[in-house]
Amino acid sequence: MFTKILIANRGEIACRVIATARKMGIATVAVYSDADKDARHVKLADEAVHIGAAPSRESYLVAERIIAAAKQTGAQAVHPGYGFLSENEAFAKRCEDEGIAFIGPKAHSIAAMGDKIASKKLANEAQVNTIPGYNEAISGPEQAVEIAKSIGYPVMIKASAGGGGKGLRVAFNDKEAFEGFASCQNEARNSFGDDRIFIEKFVQEPRHIEIQILGDSHGNVVYLNERECSIQRRHQKVIEEAPSPFISDATRKAMGEQAVQLAKAVKYQSAGTVEFVVGKDQDFYFLEMNTRLQVEHPVTECITGLDLVEQMIRVAAGEKLAITQEEVKRDGWAIECRINAEDPFRNFLPSTGRLVRFQPPQASMWQGDTEHLHGVRVDTGVYEGGEIPMFYDSMIAKLIVHGSDRNDAIAKMREALNAFVIRGISSNIPFQAALLAHPKFKSGDFNTGFIAEHYGHGFHAEDVPHSDPDFLVALAAHMNRRYRGRAATISGQMQGHELKVSADYCVVVLGAEGQNQYHDVHVSDFAKESRASTVAVNGKTYAFKSETPMRALCVQGQCNGKPFTAQVERGTAKNPLALRVVHNGTQIETLVLSPRGAQLHQLMPYKAPPDLSKFLLSPMPGLLVDVAVQQGQKVQAGEKLAVIEAMKMENILFAAQDGVVSKITAGKGDSLAVDDIILEFE
Repeated sequence: MFTKILIANRGEIACRVIATARKMGIATVAVYSDADKDARHVKLADEAVHIGAAPSRESYLVAERIIAAAKQTGAQAVHPGYGFLSENEAFAKRCEDEGIAFIGPKAHSIAAMGDKIASKKLANEAQVNTIPGYNEAISGPEQAVEIAKSIGYPVMIKASAGGGGKGLRVAFNDKEAFEGFASCQNEARNSFGDDRIFIEKFVQEPRHIEIQILGDSHGNVVYLNERECSIQRRHQKVIEEAPSPFISDATRKAMGEQAVQLAKAVKYQSAGTVEFVVGKDQDFYFLEMNTRLQVEHPVTECITGLDLVEQMIRVAAGEKLAITQEEVKRDGWAIECRINAEDPFRNFLPSTGRLVRFQPPQASMWQGDTEHLHGVRVDTGVYEGGEIPMFYDSMIAKLIVHGSDRNDAIAKMREALNAFVIRGISSNIPFQAALLAHPKFKSGDFNTGFIAEHYGHGFHAEDVPHSDPDFLVALAAHMNRRYRGRAATISGQMQGHELKVSADYCVVVLGAEGQNQYHDVHVSDFAKESRASTVAVNGKTYAFKSETPMRALCVQGQCNGKPFTAQVERGTAKNPLALRVVHNGTQIETLVLSPRGAQLHQLMPYKAPPDLSKFLLSPMPGLLVDVAVQQGQKVQAGEKLAVIEAMKMENILFAAQDGVVSKITAGKGDSLAVDDIILEFE
């Protein structure tokens, strides 16, 4: 067994590998860029080596520097994680040539299966079901259009070396095929250094279901059940679960056997994933094979009780698999939510900056630990006070729960999301909460078009209605009474003029454009010792009891005898006197006033925000890679104006209305902050 390994990656996956290595008594070496010098994976590793500047092409994608770091530190093996060089055939071969074990498949397997064009040909030869398409590299957008028309729209345009939703577009007509090819090629070139593109038929109403396989160097291969990954936005997975709520045992067995058959055909060893697209009648087609560890591997670890990273290390060290196919378990139900640094209320634009507060829910399962299951696990590479840089992926944590069945897992995940405190940047937690509460998700009736179908207009506050809005109002009143009660006990009050705390209030729920709601509430039975009170609002009664300290943002307790978890925060950016309440993805901002104060508040005029329609503002921090118009140019609504690159994704900005460009204030190559002006209109 190895005594020291190097992790050629960053973020949560680097931390994940370190956890298992530490359990196995193996020393670890981290590598880091300028942007990651204070990163969590650097702090956790036994050693760390600087490998270059912040952009991944100058650090994490430079194989020579990683090999040099392994030699410098005496690391006997390299674990590539996922992304970066994890599916790079040349890197895997170079490691082996240098006498460094690659904790992943052999170079020939990566060459055969990591390349999507080659893997599809091999799948055909191995008699695995495949989707109709054009499997040769395409020379340009004109050829892409002709091929798309011959296959029949809609088609999927994909980068051969792609992954993680990058270098992928769906086209429904010639224009989208032409533009999609160019965008895919640019993203693939920037992210993977390989701009080959292919096209295949897009199966409508599909489900994305993948089979986890594990092979060793002795010819043994097993499949570790399936993962349901159909909840996707822009072809990036949002929620994953195991097992799938859709397929039958017979389909599971057939898919698993085909995945094993394909793996054996290329003498696959290590962990890998065979992805399938599954139709409504459970007909399935090979999609691609990921010759690496997947982001969503924790859900498989939960239901099988296996540490996949440990299995990868043992296989790389030459050991045989310790389990047979008959011994693979399927225990309970696991769900993973990807917590991303993005603002769902601003069309999911990336959000970068400092994590002012980062408090994940209390964990009862941990990376590398297969003894404690049926609980909550958090995989992350960040910490409170750390920075979320613009150079890398937007994912800041993975939240995993393991329940006895699917309903139990959903309930656990909703409570865990309620307890997840993130401040300083925006996150997609409200969106995750909305997905989990959606009736079709809860019933398992969804496909890869679920988000586009139900949230195609974007995501707004009204898309996550609360089942009991009065509960939020009552909680605001309860917490306000606690704050007032504490204020009444502060020393220094004059005798005979002590602060008297009222029982009657008006909770003002602040709405958009001054459309506020006013709720009269009565707070009784206040008990400082038990931190309890009873709130009457709109004919309902809510009896609260919570031992949570008032300084905490996450409030846990009981309401009418049932447990709850919510977040309550005093003071917001817009109003320092406001009380923000967040529960099950719903957020309200309130003012808790005296009845007379509420009457006066209703008389306050609404101040409209300034008109910014004459400006094109940067909606996110990023690099301006293209300005597609010139000064004096007439533009029409929907016309491309500029392209901003952030977190390895290209974001195209379009004109919202017809106009004439009067001034261009930013140029190609400029680094932009949120709301920086790019151009102005007459």
